[in-house]
Amino acid sequence: MRLKNKTMTSTIDIEVVLNTLTLEEKVSLLSGQSLFETRSIPGKVPYVKVSDGPNGARGASFVGTNSAACFPAACCLAATFDANLAHQVGEALGEEAHTKGIRCLLAPTLCNHRHPLGGRNFEAFSEDPLLTGQLATELVRGIQSKGIAATIKHFVANEQETERMRVNAVIDERALREIYLRPFEIAIKEARPWAVMTAYNMLNGEHCDSNEFLLQKVLRGEWGWDGLVMSDWGGTNSSAGSLNAGMNLEMPGPGRHRTVSAVLKDIEEGRVTVGTVDNSVRDHLRFLGRVGAFTDPTEHPEQAIDRVEHRQLIRDVGARGSVLLKNNGVLPLSRDKVAGKRVALLGFAKKTLAHGGGSAAVKAHYKISPWAAMQEAIGDIAELSYSKGAHTERFLPPVTDTTDIGILTGLDGTTGWTQLVYDSKTHVLVSTTHGLPISKLAPFDPSGYGHIIEYVADLVPKESGSHYFGTSGIGPTQTFVNDDLIYEQTSHTADSMGFIFGLQAEGVVSYPLLAGTKYRLRIRTLPCPAVPGLQMLTGRPGFRFGMSVAAQFDADLLSEAIGLAQVADFAVVFTGHTEQWETEGQDQVSFNLPKDGSQDALVSAVASVNCNTIVVNSTGVPVAMPWVENVAAIVQAWFGGQEAGASIVDILTGAVNPEGRLPVTFPKSIEDAPAYGNFPGTYVENDPTVYYEEGIFVGYRHYDRIPKTKVNFPFGYGLSYSTFEFGDLKITPRHDDCYSICVSVKNTSKLAGGTLVQIYAGFTGTDPYHPIKALVAFAKVSLEPGQSRTVTVSVPTRHLAYFDEQYRKWLVRPGEYMFTLGDSVAKAIKTAKVFVEKKIVYEL
Repeated sequence: MRLKNKTMTSTIDIEVVLNTLTLEEKVSLLSGQSLFETRSIPGKVPYVKVSDGPNGARGASFVGTNSAACFPAACCLAATFDANLAHQVGEALGEEAHTKGIRCLLAPTLCNHRHPLGGRNFEAFSEDPLLTGQLATELVRGIQSKGIAATIKHFVANEQETERMRVNAVIDERALREIYLRPFEIAIKEARPWAVMTAYNMLNGEHCDSNEFLLQKVLRGEWGWDGLVMSDWGGTNSSAGSLNAGMNLEMPGPGRHRTVSAVLKDIEEGRVTVGTVDNSVRDHLRFLGRVGAFTDPTEHPEQAIDRVEHRQLIRDVGARGSVLLKNNGVLPLSRDKVAGKRVALLGFAKKTLAHGGGSAAVKAHYKISPWAAMQEAIGDIAELSYSKGAHTERFLPPVTDTTDIGILTGLDGTTGWTQLVYDSKTHVLVSTTHGLPISKLAPFDPSGYGHIIEYVADLVPKESGSHYFGTSGIGPTQTFVNDDLIYEQTSHTADSMGFIFGLQAEGVVSYPLLAGTKYRLRIRTLPCPAVPGLQMLTGRPGFRFGMSVAAQFDADLLSEAIGLAQVADFAVVFTGHTEQWETEGQDQVSFNLPKDGSQDALVSAVASVNCNTIVVNSTGVPVAMPWVENVAAIVQAWFGGQEAGASIVDILTGAVNPEGRLPVTFPKSIEDAPAYGNFPGTYVENDPTVYYEEGIFVGYRHYDRIPKTKVNFPFGYGLSYSTFEFGDLKITPRHDDCYSICVSVKNTSKLAGGTLVQIYAGFTGTDPYHPIKALVAFAKVSLEPGQSRTVTVSVPTRHLAYFDEQYRKWLVRPGEYMFTLGDSVAKAIKTAKVFVEKKIVYEL
């Protein structure tokens, strides 16, 4: 058989295979066969396994049975502004995918950082579409160079988690084209990813999986793309509508909308044609060919392979993506500086904030904490001390059969819990299982499907006093102590993924217990009802249960931290979000660090007693920094993956010279964010709607128009331990509809380092309908002490265009444009002007 598509890695002839399939077989290929597998036709069409995701190849399990390399989050990679590094990460992710036997990686995420409270921002790159698009392009190229399909997602406008399954995002076409579609357009045209995942939400009144404007007109029409479109998991909302729009694959399988009988009925009644089914199957077969499934249909076993070269890459990206926001000279903490000194490590020093929560999370091979890395770096010459300093837990710790709370025994007297399964209609006992541990979720297996579940155990507490109990359930759930109903959840969970990953908000109550007294604990949960948006959980029972001694959970931690800081020469406070606070399924609770102001209080208190206070913040989003003027140094470390602690310490000690730059603006107040008041939307007759009323003025495009005092740190900002000098901008028009921009850069310090050449451009005339300027090119450069280099970047003239809604074309206005070399978007280093003689029109 001959090759039908040059990008395919298989010699399969699509039409030959298509002609061997019956209509029923074709229809069966329109949905998956399991949670992470496409469907096969024995002897005709192989299946492939897919897997999350952006931070590493987890494998075909939500809980991650095998460990995997955990990479820095996309926001950290974006802060490197380094396309070559993005390509290396893509190659490594492709190699990791092979170790898990998968052919398709559900990454990268290209959604825009529209608002600082977006729960899933950490998975995505930036507030700037060019930066996102160009780094995603290299990531995709790297992944697919290893024969693994990259899946760009979520197409499009999934900028919030609140009501994400049904919220209607109302966006004018200009903003949609210039901000939200643009990174996808760049990646589609330049990297040709083999798969695209649709978003959960609606766009302008139509669900994205059924949106013909998105999938037919733009993606397949204007952009000429021919890959596989899959739904997000549980994100298919119709049978005929999604097929006609061009969505090829409903996931997960088996399909709920695309059953064979449902699609055949659609064909019979004229809602779908056989030709539409054939076209969808062609895309599916082409995808299978590209990932080599016909050549080698074997599903290779999952392995946990810890590669040394991936360890080093992760550490390098984490360090080079860290952004030095402030430094009064206290950093670096070199060995000479700290020898014989006392260094207090406070806050999250002993916890590795490696990743956010949800489908991007992986079970890392290992995690290096800042405490462990600091011990390795300077522990032999400096006196290190530690205090947690603040209560930051979002949920109560899960109760297990080895709990510190007391002795826990099931109904048979053995350690653990007894599980009772009842028929949901007759309430007759179906099965009993003893000796089960309980951690985050229970039970989440097929045996409980459609049944009522009870977990029962007798607890003999170790301490007297108030105890906290916390429960959340997939469906309606009750918690009893003896015969007292102490908590009841009367409805279903709000979000599938939020619950699957143990991140559903729990109801917490206080109940007094006496040490040595036996108490019967009972948690009863009903199956999840059939509710739009919770299709993956329908019929499944499950719950999370946590518990703590109130006195321990509420203990004073701040006083100890202050005491250590008072006697220390340097105090390093590690702040941030755990995966419970920054996660898929929920937007941020607050712009301030959690919990209830405890971390801000810790930083402020430590800074008041130690003038050498350094803050290292690990979040995927900007946060309030009410203490910014009172600390000596600030490092934004993002989520650095399994080597996060080592990457941070490399920056703190000067083993790595900081070169990261902010891919998002850090405002002082959430009220100054461009989407403030329009996030996460409104309800009219129970229809959630979010209006993108800020239009194109997202991120720095908005902050450019307001006083600089409203911003703590601007887009593109970042400090170094080195100093650099830039020459004049030299701009030369080229015959290929591009401008060539050259600038000389010199390292004027005695320390090797890297810096960023960032070029912005904007029309010089004042115009309230257009941004003052926008990023049009960037390049990283590394220089030895005293070394100079000329950096040349290319700026396509189309980067100066805007989308005209009236003519539905991209237009470059005639007139004068200012090109700016910036130290950040807010600080110009050099400028130069060019003149466009006449209007330039670019067709869609």
